[in-house]
Amino acid sequence: MAKSGDSTTINIKEANIMDTKAKAAAKSSSSSVPIVATTKVTKHTKGARMKRGAAILDFILRSIAITAALAATTVMGTTDQTLPFFTQFFQFKASYDDLPAFTFFVVANAIASAYLVLSLPFSIVNIVRPVVVGARLLLLIFDTVMIGLTSSAAGAAAAIVYLAHNGNSTANWISICQQFDDFCKRTSGSVVASFIAAAILMLLVVISALGLRKH
Repeated sequence: MAKSGDSTTINIKEANIMDTKAKAAAKSSSSSVPIVATTKVTKHTKGARMKRGAAILDFILRSIAITAALAATTVMGTTDQTLPFFTQFFQFKASYDDLPAFTFFVVANAIASAYLVLSLPFSIVNIVRPVVVGARLLLLIFDTVMIGLTSSAAGAAAAIVYLAHNGNSTANWISICQQFDDFCKRTSGSVVASFIAAAILMLLVVISALGLRKH
């Protein structure tokens, strides 16, 4: 009877030890799951914050680009200078619409300005929902198109402005900026503003590409 009592006591102790180990293992396994989940949530939150910061920068740069493109369009579109001296049959006058390159410049920058204004709501969507891919991808495509449009218009206008300032002795083209000083200043300023808008559009493309990198 003593032996059977001893064995019963030993079995009870072994059972208690096994129960204690099982509970410890269950606690360790249950406590490890929330740690992994918390790590994943932290990484997701950090990535969303970075994307939201990039979207805010995108919105600010778009606002600056709108100002530059509108300034280029307005200044060039209102450039018109008439010299105070004239003959009986001819009046010395210079206007932007006398040159096709300047006309193309005004149209291109007007299109870019309108696009940048219409793109602001999509930029706001990226701020509110930074993980959305569709709006960012759409802006990336159209920003690239606007880069080609504004840079080509600015390049064509810059060539005319250069000839207006320096002329070309080989082609017997004389400089007109000594007479049409205000005309040359306004056209030069509008070309600079257009190049600024094109440069900002390039930055916007880079920001959108970085935002899509993990997708």
